[in-house]
Amino acid sequence: MFKHLNISIYNQLRNMNKIVLVAGIAGSAIFGLTAFKTLPEKQGLPGETATQVKAPVQDPIKWTVDKPHSFIKFSVSHMVVSEAEGTFKVFDGTVEHSKPDFSDAKINFSIDVNSINTENENRDKHLKGDDFFNAEKFPTMKFESSSLQPLGNNKYKLTGNLTIRDVTKPVSFDVTYGGTITNKGKTKSGFKATTTINRLDYNLKWNSATETGEMVVGKDVEISVKLELNKA
Repeated sequence: MFKHLNISIYNQLRNMNKIVLVAGIAGSAIFGLTAFKTLPEKQGLPGETATQVKAPVQDPIKWTVDKPHSFIKFSVSHMVVSEAEGTFKVFDGTVEHSKPDFSDAKINFSIDVNSINTENENRDKHLKGDDFFNAEKFPTMKFESSSLQPLGNNKYKLTGNLTIRDVTKPVSFDVTYGGTITNKGKTKSGFKATTTINRLDYNLKWNSATETGEMVVGKDVEISVKLELNKA
């Protein structure tokens, strides 16, 4: 009898162990599913997230030309052995940028061809005629930048399109940044830009030859632009 009772108790204990084991497995599974559901979403690396926080866009900084303190000069060889120089007295332009180093600057500039001055009335009249600029038909020269590349040590490479007469061609300027200063509440910046163009590329076509066959007026024209800008 006791043997039968012991077997019965043993079987009951065995069944209880099975129940506990099953309950434990079920509880673990439920806990695992709950934990999986409540895990925070993985934080991706920059550039991996679906929604990125963008830096605020800075309003463009605008500059205008301080005309009394800015100059546009040109020079070209004359009779091979010397140079003739001239200036343009009337011009205007703007500079806009967002980056502090001006590397994203957009530059637009215009020159009144009729303001050419070589200190010689007859020569100025010739330059305004169709042999050169044809100022009556094409009264404005224009420059529009495409890039301003910092080179270090306040040096830049400015590229853009220059329009003279009805011809537009790409041109590059070597630029030196003179700095920025604030005085009496006014902020100013200074730049110097130089380049050389072939005048024949722009249909400034007049020419004559010396007795030795050299050009009276050279084809290469050196341009120097010195600008003082006012922060708008």
